[in-house]
Amino acid sequence: MEFLDTLIDFLLNFYGATPYWVVYGILLLCGFGLPVPEDITLFAAGLLSYFGVCDPLIMTGVGLAGVLCGDSAMYYLGSHYGKRLSTRSWFQKILPESRLKMASEQFKKRGSGKILFAARFMPGLRAPMFFSAGMLHVSFWSFLFWDGLAALLSVPAIIYAVFYGGDKIDLVFEWVKKVEGGVLILIVAVITFFIVKWQWKKRRNPVV
Repeated sequence: MEFLDTLIDFLLNFYGATPYWVVYGILLLCGFGLPVPEDITLFAAGLLSYFGVCDPLIMTGVGLAGVLCGDSAMYYLGSHYGKRLSTRSWFQKILPESRLKMASEQFKKRGSGKILFAARFMPGLRAPMFFSAGMLHVSFWSFLFWDGLAALLSVPAIIYAVFYGGDKIDLVFEWVKKVEGGVLILIVAVITFFIVKWQWKKRRNPVV
């Protein structure tokens, strides 16, 4: 919460279009692996709307644009420069080889759609997942669909939860974290269900 207070104090010094651009810029850099919690930035966006500095609808659009542009940029880097960048020491500090390897294995095991959707709810794995999607030549439109679908659920939910519950920010913060955790658990449960179902059918109907 200390970082959130600092960010809000900084953003409250600006008016007009500037807060929108600052929020957009932070979210864009988050897509590149900036060590700033994306959820905290969206919380700040909701609080700016609550204080009347920004319009919540416009801020939601800015938030969606920021996260999708950042994610798409990481996908583009993976698609065009993936193998070259992954060998650079400075890049490995941002995205360790172990994370990229794990992300690649997940795509091969579980398929791109489920992984891309789930990645939006995994702060530490978003960047390596999206970079790996590009490096493995996952269709950009498939990437944009699944990532966009997840963003349409998470971004407006956080901004409007804070906008309507700004006077009880601590409770809203806890509620959002629980909801995000619940969504992630649900995703894992669904993926596990389909894997078990597929394995059961495979054993029941072996290929001759």
